[in-house]
Amino acid sequence: MSNKDKIASNISGFFSKYPALPYVLKWAFISLLIGTLVGSASAGFLISLDYVTNLREANLWLISLLPVAGLAVGLMYQYFGKDVEAGNNLLIDNIHEPKETIPLKMAVFVYLGTIITHLFGGSAGREGTALQMAGSLSDQLSKPLKLSKEDRKVLIISAIAAGFGSVFGTPLAGAIFALEFQKTGKMRYNAIFPAFFAAILADLVTSLWQAKHTHYSISNIPELDFKTLLYSILSGICFGICAAAFSKSIHKIGHIFRSKISYPALRPFVGGIIVAVAVWLIGSTKYIGLGIPTVLLSFNEALPYYDFAIKMALTILTLAAGFKGGEVTPLFFIGATLGNALAYFIPLPLDLLAGMGFVSVFAAATNTPLACLMLGIELFGADSAIYLAVALVTSYLFSGHNSIYTKQIIGKTKHKNYKHQEGKNFQEL
Repeated sequence: MSNKDKIASNISGFFSKYPALPYVLKWAFISLLIGTLVGSASAGFLISLDYVTNLREANLWLISLLPVAGLAVGLMYQYFGKDVEAGNNLLIDNIHEPKETIPLKMAVFVYLGTIITHLFGGSAGREGTALQMAGSLSDQLSKPLKLSKEDRKVLIISAIAAGFGSVFGTPLAGAIFALEFQKTGKMRYNAIFPAFFAAILADLVTSLWQAKHTHYSISNIPELDFKTLLYSILSGICFGICAAAFSKSIHKIGHIFRSKISYPALRPFVGGIIVAVAVWLIGSTKYIGLGIPTVLLSFNEALPYYDFAIKMALTILTLAAGFKGGEVTPLFFIGATLGNALAYFIPLPLDLLAGMGFVSVFAAATNTPLACLMLGIELFGADSAIYLAVALVTSYLFSGHNSIYTKQIIGKTKHKNYKHQEGKNFQEL
């Protein structure tokens, strides 16, 4: 046997002893590329968001231009971006059945659309943008790397993990969210290694660019007993009803915009008028943009009981009309301020109720309870985990079969009464 044959035989023998090694090496390399791309994109996006938010708050007259900004976003998507307008639902479709490579312009358009939305005073978040940028950028790797359909599914899941983890600074929650959100009740464990690896790397890269994340804390955690457990369940019921109302309303209002205004670009124009007038009548900008200052306040002091309702209404109008952004940060706002309001009659600490609402409304609106539990642990610490778990699981159950993602497939129903819905997506219900 020649030296060349011996070397080949030794290599073959080595890999036969460690059969997972080729898979690990392959996806470690791909995850490194995803993490670098997505982490850098998230950092640029977060820095841009901070800049335009500060610019808007220093020049409040910009809010009067929200209708014109909406028209610009509407025209951009109508004439150049119809194939990427589905946003997160397009990502979900490609996880279930990959087709053509997700166009790179998805990242460009959603970035521009979100920056415009925040600059001129729309009420929106950032998760949708981060996920779409991540999916679009990462899917460009699929052809050069000659990935199969199954590998592309794993790639997109890993990209979503990286996008979520890096934009919120919660890589573990980002990975679980990506594995959990595309099909309720079932997780794609074949993507578990690249999802976690890509999310952790992306978060590290975002930090290297010195992009800042918001820090929260829960310091008042009572001893668990039957009474506090009951209060947690009651609050979870309220959070679940709120999440269901949000999910149903955003789809209903979106349908009204589409049915009443046939020209798509005019929908965000009309929505912009309504939101701008509402902000003027309210006399405050606390309900537009991300609303992070109010979220932070909800952990420390009593706020008006109606804060969550106003934020919900403005977010639904903004996104249903066709502005770009995301639902998650507004859901954080809605949940935290609803928890703050519940403190008026539920005798649990204010910051604990705010934190429970923060994760519970999001969990119920997206059907991702495990990701949201990890999110709470990463953001607030493990001491509050039992209260968070009780509230968000209750919220998840009481929200019914609803979702902000219409293409999210029902893998396993929440209970047997909905068994006939398995295999359908929420658009079909």
